Amino acid sequence: MKRIRLVIEYDGTNYHGWQRQKDKVTIQSVLEERLERITSEKIKLVSAGRTDAGVHSLGQVAAFSTSRRLTPEEFKRALNSLLPDDIRIIEVEEVPLDFHPRFSAKAKSYLYFIYIGERPPVFVSRYCWPVKAELNIKEMEEASRYIIGTHDFSGFRASGCGARTTVRSVFEVSIDKESTIPLLGIKIEEGFIKFRVMGNAFLRYMVRNIVGTLVEIGRGKRKADSILDILKKGDRQLAGITAPAKGLFLERVYY
Repeated sequence: MKRIRLVIEYDGTNYHGWQRQKDKVTIQSVLEERLERITSEKIKLVSAGRTDAGVHSLGQVAAFSTSRRLTPEEFKRALNSLLPDDIRIIEVEEVPLDFHPRFSAKAKSYLYFIYIGERPPVFVSRYCWPVKAELNIKEMEEASRYIIGTHDFSGFRASGCGARTTVRSVFEVSIDKESTIPLLGIKIEEGFIKFRVMGNAFLRYMVRNIVGTLVEIGRGKRKADSILDILKKGDRQLAGITAPAKGLFLERVYY
C-alpha cells in the first residue's frame, strides 16, 4: 500500500463544491470515479479542505491510498487523460502513509477578485465579482489590519459551519489594484482588485464574509474599526454581505 498526493487545479463553476454529495456532481466525486477506473479499487480521496459550490482552485491538495504500482507520473497522465477540461492534475507525488492533506497543513492562502464596473469582460466574468462603486482602498487596508492575528472569527462564519472551534490565525491580508487578472493570462486594461488572505485554517464562508465586509467599508457603508466590534461580539449579523463564490480561489496549501 502507498499514499499518493495530488495537487489539483479546477474551475468550480459547474460543480457543487468539493465534497461528494448524493445526486450532485462534485470535484471529489469526479476524481474518485476516475481513480477507481484507473486502480480498480474503491478510492477515498481526502482533501486539504472543502471548497464551496462555484469556488475555484489553483492548488487544492488531496491524497489517497492504493496498492497499484503506478508511478506518480503514470497516475498524472492517466488522470489528466480521463478528467474533464475544467479539472487538471498539476502535481503527483508519493508521500508517507501518515500524510493527511488537512491535518498536515501549516497554512492556506486564498485569492479573491473584484471587477470595478457594471459588467466585467466576458472572458473573466465567471472569476470575479462586479462592484459598480469605486472603493476606498486605504480604508479597506486599514480595516484589514484588524483581521490579522489570532481571533475568534465567529462573526465571519456561515450558519451551519460545523467547526469545533472558531479561533483562527490570519497571517496576511493584502489588497492590490490590478490592470489584469494574472492567473488567466489575459491582458485586459480594466480595473480589478485582488485580495489575498493567508491563515492557518478557515471557517465556512470566512474569506467571502471578510471580503464582503471590506467592500462595504470601501464603499463607505461602515467604518474600518467596525471589524473590532465584529470580532469582539462574534455576531454574524454585524458583518457585511457574503461575497459571491465565483471570485474565490484556493491559491495554495502550505506544508
